[in-house]
Amino acid sequence: MEDYFSRILNLAWQLRQHLTQFIEDVFRSIDWLPQRHEVQFSACYSGLLPGVERYVHGHSSVLSISNTTEELSISNTAEEQAADRISVRETTFSNGLSRICERSYACWSSYRLVGFRFGQRLAFHVRGLCSLLSNEIHTKLTRFLHRFWTTLQGSSEDIGWLQRTQMALCSVDGTSRFHELLHDVRNGMHYLPNTLVYLLIPGETSFSVFLTLILHSLRMTLVLYAGLFSNHSPLYFLTTKRFFSKMGLTCHIAKIHSEASVEKNASELKLYIEELYWGSGKQVLLLGHSKGGVDAAAALSLYWSELKGKVAGLALVQSPYGGTPVVSDILREGQIADKETRRITELIVCRLIKGDMRALEDLTYARRKDFISRHKFPVDELPIISFHTEASTAPTVLATLRRITQAELLPLLAPLPRFLSEYVESVFASMKLPLVMPVSAAMAVVALHLRLRYGERSDGLVTRRDAEVPGSVVVRPERRLDHSWLVFSTLRRYRAEADATEVCEALLAMLVEIGRKKRRLIGNLPC
Repeated sequence: MEDYFSRILNLAWQLRQHLTQFIEDVFRSIDWLPQRHEVQFSACYSGLLPGVERYVHGHSSVLSISNTTEELSISNTAEEQAADRISVRETTFSNGLSRICERSYACWSSYRLVGFRFGQRLAFHVRGLCSLLSNEIHTKLTRFLHRFWTTLQGSSEDIGWLQRTQMALCSVDGTSRFHELLHDVRNGMHYLPNTLVYLLIPGETSFSVFLTLILHSLRMTLVLYAGLFSNHSPLYFLTTKRFFSKMGLTCHIAKIHSEASVEKNASELKLYIEELYWGSGKQVLLLGHSKGGVDAAAALSLYWSELKGKVAGLALVQSPYGGTPVVSDILREGQIADKETRRITELIVCRLIKGDMRALEDLTYARRKDFISRHKFPVDELPIISFHTEASTAPTVLATLRRITQAELLPLLAPLPRFLSEYVESVFASMKLPLVMPVSAAMAVVALHLRLRYGERSDGLVTRRDAEVPGSVVVRPERRLDHSWLVFSTLRRYRAEADATEVCEALLAMLVEIGRKKRRLIGNLPC
């Protein structure tokens, strides 16, 4: 593809050179015409009209008339004088006619010379305009080809940059051990101790994710559901927290604004972790989904000197630690319609969901490269798990509806009379209406797009290679799960497969196990 791009640029440059050479040749011929005309004029008319040359050079021909009149005075006879008068008149007439012709030829020649000089100046002016036009066309063509190439190339050189730049940190495959722990959890064997505090960190809101997906898939079409979602979905990690509480475990959901920047959320998480640690006296075990994992990793990178000994481990679930091509392709500068796309994205993020554009900008490859290069992640001192999946693109996923939230029916009873509303309220107090959306279908469309364009497997938002933290324990399940699977449940539950709560428990149990092995290994090292 780069070869074709360079050939197009060379062809444009050659066309510009040929056009400039043609214009210069034309103008050289115009410069040659006045000189050639003066030579032809002097050669043709110098012999036929000798008085013309004298007239042009400032000599007068009136002397011929005076000399003729003096000779007539010598004649003696009247007939000769009459004949001489007639001859003088004829000579005077012919001389006057000759002077008129001489002046006409001289004026016509001077006019032609002035016209050629005016045409020459005009030609030089047109030549300059043509040169400017040619340079402008070449500049705009080069700029358009650069934008076209930037748009066509996309994120092909950025995907998987972590594995290429941090090859010294080798990851460990923990998929088989994860499946063993998940099997035990599903059979009623629980390994999570109550000596830890479990903190679940949510990622982006479903509203911003869904709008970003629609914008990325259709580029210019917007699907707006204003007022349908809050800052976080009411069902985000709610089932997992209830399940952990029933087992007697201390579990919290971090109340942070996922639409805020990474550094701002990292500061809030640092305060939240210290509050939980000093309040309970227990270490905190972190599990972050999507952008929540990036926020948690940023908190550990920025404040590790203050959080060391207070955090027991971190599990990043479908987190774009290295960046995501979805956000990078939307916000990339220098591509076709980049300003219009950014304006629409700012309208969605800032005006509709009251978020911060830095929340999306921090997930681009450029921002992630800059942050990771400036702040070291303590992957060698802390148990880290990277969990990533691949979305299904089968036609059956189009019919899958996910419950994103639920609406109570009690506000609809306000117009009813009081005696009826009290009765109906007692009947419908526990009834709630689930609100569903085809989120899996949108994830499948984007996953298919990333597969066809870049050849990368993804969960619909994050590619598998960008979700792996170098030096961590990587879990790569073969089960097809999209990015929204951990957040929203389907209307139909399949007991043959593990749900989100069981997966979270297995990941946290695996973190506890890795932490024990690390402490045992450090204890056996010689001092």
